[in-house]
Amino acid sequence: MSEALKTRPVVAIIGRPNVGKSSIFNRLAGRRIAIVHEEPGVTRDRLVCTIRLKDRRFDLVDTGGLEDAEAQNNPGKMAEQSIVGAVRRQVELALAEAQAVIFVVDAKTGVLAADEKTAGLLHKSGLPVLLAVNKTDHAGLDFHAHDFARFGFPVFPVSALQNRGFENLFESLGGLLPAGADNDFSGLRVAVVGRPNVGKSRLVNRLARRERVIVSDEPGTTRDSIAVPVTAKPGAQGRGYIFVDTAGLRAAKKIRNAIDDFSQLRAKESIDAADVVALVIDATIGPTAYDKTIAAHILSRKKGCMIIVNKWDLTPAASQKACCAALYQALPFMDFAPVVCVSAASGFNIGRIMETINYVAEQSRQKIATGILNRELQAALARVQPPLVRGRRLKIFYATQTAEQPSAFLLFVNDPDKISATYQRYLEGSLRKAFGLEGVPIVFEFRKRESRPDKH
Repeated sequence: MSEALKTRPVVAIIGRPNVGKSSIFNRLAGRRIAIVHEEPGVTRDRLVCTIRLKDRRFDLVDTGGLEDAEAQNNPGKMAEQSIVGAVRRQVELALAEAQAVIFVVDAKTGVLAADEKTAGLLHKSGLPVLLAVNKTDHAGLDFHAHDFARFGFPVFPVSALQNRGFENLFESLGGLLPAGADNDFSGLRVAVVGRPNVGKSRLVNRLARRERVIVSDEPGTTRDSIAVPVTAKPGAQGRGYIFVDTAGLRAAKKIRNAIDDFSQLRAKESIDAADVVALVIDATIGPTAYDKTIAAHILSRKKGCMIIVNKWDLTPAASQKACCAALYQALPFMDFAPVVCVSAASGFNIGRIMETINYVAEQSRQKIATGILNRELQAALARVQPPLVRGRRLKIFYATQTAEQPSAFLLFVNDPDKISATYQRYLEGSLRKAFGLEGVPIVFEFRKRESRPDKH
């Protein structure tokens, strides 16, 4: 696998924590993408959004706040310092890909030592830089912006809150961007979801073959949903994927603050937007009660899905067959979802993930001819008759497939009230046995139709 080729110029938003980088990112994007909160350090990974600027487009990248990443000798701060260092690494990677930078500072706090350090880093990069002095909410505050002229970059007083000053910033940005191709990256959108600390970010990095999202043992490291484009093969024949790393889903009683709440919302939105959902489960723990809750949510959204059992390298004596059996016993309503046992740390079985995603996607697009569908349903009725309900049995007169992704079927019957959940489950199993549909939810709609009188 290789990373998708860059087709648009990249503009990185850089600055220390809490200067309003994500607010500016959302303002330029024209919609709320990045989580915005007054707590410093909310953004950690790189968020990317495609922006149209007159006759061209570019990729705008929001980055985490730059802090001093030197670890302290205080053991209580080691996890925090590890995150700070990882954020800095993500900023450096963003700069390596960028053709221009928007350097954001805070007009209200004035010039700080961290701003000076960031300015020095940007001078060393050699990239063209526009300095956005945020929080100049009215013209009377513009004089504060001149304090930052010492950095040697063009200065633009702006206010993300008041949507002020961005016209001049955009106009100058257009003059910095090189002309280039403007092809959209398209591919299967795969939401990678699960509880905190099951290895979702490490898995996405392994699939992308690069350090694209922050990996840490600290639960809750990923706070937003990060889309990572990947191609399975180089060149024009390569199939595209967009893997979306999401925040760990957790029970409502474990939601500690507004940031956690936003993170959960974004993760669920990522499920809604996905073509395929990959539920990641920790092999060392096995399926938990909340894994069952997450799986039920995926099923309720009618999404094609697979189950990835990660950290398989830590269970050397385990059997994959036994693992699948245990999973389906714990999550019986997900027994249609294929299971892949992998290790994001070692790379074991990673290739099977792509194969399974492709298979589920193909199954979800399957169209079943009406005649074949009806023959299979009548055969299912003949094998196992529907139960009697108030002295009468269900009759299926006719069926047709009405949609794909998910696979939806309309069945005309004598009485929809005679459909028991058990018999509906049997019909679903019969269709899966006949047509596959692995990883694909099946949706039935039962509609009443009177039986036609016999012709004499």
